[in-house]
Amino acid sequence: MRAHYLMAFSINKKNMSNATIWILMIVVMVLSMVIQNMLQRRFQKYSEVPLALSGAEVASRMLAAHGIRDVNIVSIPGKLTDHYDPTTKTVNLSEAVYYGRSVAAAAVAAHECGHVVQHATGYAWLRMRSALVPVVSFSNNIVSWVLLAGVLMINIFPSLIWIGIGLFALTTLFSFVTLPVEINASARAVNWLESAGIVSYETKPMAVDALKWAAYTYVIAALGSLATLLYYISIAQGRRR
Repeated sequence: MRAHYLMAFSINKKNMSNATIWILMIVVMVLSMVIQNMLQRRFQKYSEVPLALSGAEVASRMLAAHGIRDVNIVSIPGKLTDHYDPTTKTVNLSEAVYYGRSVAAAAVAAHECGHVVQHATGYAWLRMRSALVPVVSFSNNIVSWVLLAGVLMINIFPSLIWIGIGLFALTTLFSFVTLPVEINASARAVNWLESAGIVSYETKPMAVDALKWAAYTYVIAALGSLATLLYYISIAQGRRR
């Protein structure tokens, strides 16, 4: 009787665990849509608050203020496609940011230059993320196939799914290492914008708010990756019960 009770408790515990993971994944998916919507609305709102300088001019001044003269600032197509590429030493700004003369454009441009300053000063979290890039790039190329094969062959080759989980765990780690990098870049951006007199007492909170919602997208991406990792772990552990 006791053995049957323990078995039933184990099954219920497993079902509860799986249900928790599914709920987490659904919550993350809903939050992701909400945050993306809020980010676009905030960017649009603060794009209507004018500043004297364009995003490109803000980026140029911030780089010069930090003594960085070997990084180019270029315009690229797309919306919110802004990024810094350390391999080509280019700050890539979307057209709305590059040409835009607004609080939103200044905040985004300064944020990307924050990454340039991190690179120039050897910021520890950025070095860690950069070290993970080759490994994560390799993992991303094969992890989906390894996990698929692992699920299909779980009764024949149970170790394969754990290999896939290990590869996916690297991408999850990368997502979490990215968080302090993004938060620090935003902090550098806001501090410089204020010290340079580009944002005022009234417009600084707008820049902070715009970058805050951008940071939330990285937080939710990390949580989504973690939820997916837990899902695959539950599949692998279910095979062993």
